[in-house]
Amino acid sequence: MTLSQGVQGSNPLLNIAIFGVFVVITLAIVVRVSRRANRGASDFYTAGAAFSGPQNGIAISGDYLSAASFLGIAGAIALNGYDGFLYSVGFLVAWLVALLLVAELLRNTGRYTMGDVLAFRMRQRPVRAAAATSTLAVSFFYLLAQMAGAGGLIALLLNVTSKSGQAVVIAIVGVVMIAYVLIGGMRGTSWVQIIKAVLLVVGAGVMTLWVLGLSGFNLSALLGEAVQRGGQAGEALLSPGKQYGKSGLTKIDFVSLALALVLGTAGLPHILMRFYTVPTAKEARRSVVWAIWLIGLFYLFTLVLGYGAGAIVGPDAIKKAPGAANSAAPLLAYALGGTVLLGIIAAVAFATILAVVAGLTITASASFAHDIYANVIKRGKVDGKQEEVKVARITAMVIGVIAILGGILANGQNIAFLVALAFAVAASANLPTILYSLFWKRFNTAGALWSIYGGLGVTVLLIIFSPVVSGKPVDPSTGRSPSMLQGVDFSWFPLDNPGLVSIPVSFLLGYLGTVLSKDTGDPAKYAEMEVRSLTGAHTEHSVAHQH
Repeated sequence: MTLSQGVQGSNPLLNIAIFGVFVVITLAIVVRVSRRANRGASDFYTAGAAFSGPQNGIAISGDYLSAASFLGIAGAIALNGYDGFLYSVGFLVAWLVALLLVAELLRNTGRYTMGDVLAFRMRQRPVRAAAATSTLAVSFFYLLAQMAGAGGLIALLLNVTSKSGQAVVIAIVGVVMIAYVLIGGMRGTSWVQIIKAVLLVVGAGVMTLWVLGLSGFNLSALLGEAVQRGGQAGEALLSPGKQYGKSGLTKIDFVSLALALVLGTAGLPHILMRFYTVPTAKEARRSVVWAIWLIGLFYLFTLVLGYGAGAIVGPDAIKKAPGAANSAAPLLAYALGGTVLLGIIAAVAFATILAVVAGLTITASASFAHDIYANVIKRGKVDGKQEEVKVARITAMVIGVIAILGGILANGQNIAFLVALAFAVAASANLPTILYSLFWKRFNTAGALWSIYGGLGVTVLLIIFSPVVSGKPVDPSTGRSPSMLQGVDFSWFPLDNPGLVSIPVSFLLGYLGTVLSKDTGDPAKYAEMEVRSLTGAHTEHSVAHQH
């Protein structure tokens, strides 16, 4: 199959029609579930904690499996084989950290946001402001990557090649996302994520069975075909090192990336917030188990889809397509089922972006309204339960507009660094502070501020001066440097992902900030927090009124 067939063979009208049907159905569901809402802060932020463990588990998988998981990992496996699959392993293993160290304890201790947990035994205002700053930073970079990804996807699937045309589609995605959040709050957003997760897993499952069927359900035969189609580089697809084994530095870079992926998930604010949408800690635990099964199954599908794309489409066609590696799954869909299957997979990919950006938007708006507005600016004296929700809605619109503008500006740029930055920031700024708060009696306000601001600052600094932003040599096949900025080189930090340095530094800063401060913490508060985190024994409104 040639590149021109892959792009021109798609039917833009069919793709738009299928995507339109998805948007209409999900908006109808969002409107319907919003009518049952009580419109208070609890309902807008956490859907009144009314979801069961299995429902929330499916929604978590819908929130977690972003366009990067669906399009990016399949492409990485198609081009880099074993090394591409290591992304899936990192993303999945991360859930064990979340399950064992964070999910249940966080659900028991907080109420709406990560700031509730961190500020429980600290000085409220500075810690909440720091937690909200970190949440907004992670959410923004994650949002930027998804919105820019939408632009790249449009170029491939709808034959919209002009920048202005792609900008319009990015704006449409943003407007629909804002509508989900404003109309349905967390309840409506969760149902969008549940529907999208089912579509994604079923769609990937059908394609997986189709690919295996063409190989006689013989995985070895499929791997052999991928190796054969890969030419001289084909043999390297089945062994480690094709992408990360070229030098000692690339091996260290892989360790750094793996550390950020494995530890980042447990600090992603939009994932942490989902633990509050269930009524009990037991349901929080069940939801993570459901999420692990679904996400694990999906990543097994991507293994077959990646090698299938390598065998059926071929690495040369994938590299030459708009979006390069990201086009592997859509091109495979077209090769298998023509325009209809490509249209369905296109709609699923759009649904994926919509569901993830809606979850990120509600998390960022909740963090600003609850942590900064209600507890820092208003010092907890909010007039009526509707005032905080009103601020959250306004914030959601502002964040949506910023995401649209950012996505338009980042369209066509290297977006991989944005996802890596989101995970690295979450692992560096959020996770050390959460773990210290939950498990270290001596931990205090100074330690929390050093850990959050220090981790955030170090991570952003190292990313800016890394080869991801500038300084990588020009790729002869594309005539462009893989770095975000072309023609400049101000990089001095050698690793693409800063996790190997920034995560230990953040833990160290949290420790130093604590021991160098004269504040010895509040043993009574820690004892109360320990009981809460392990048993869930506390009243409904107590966390919100700790001042």
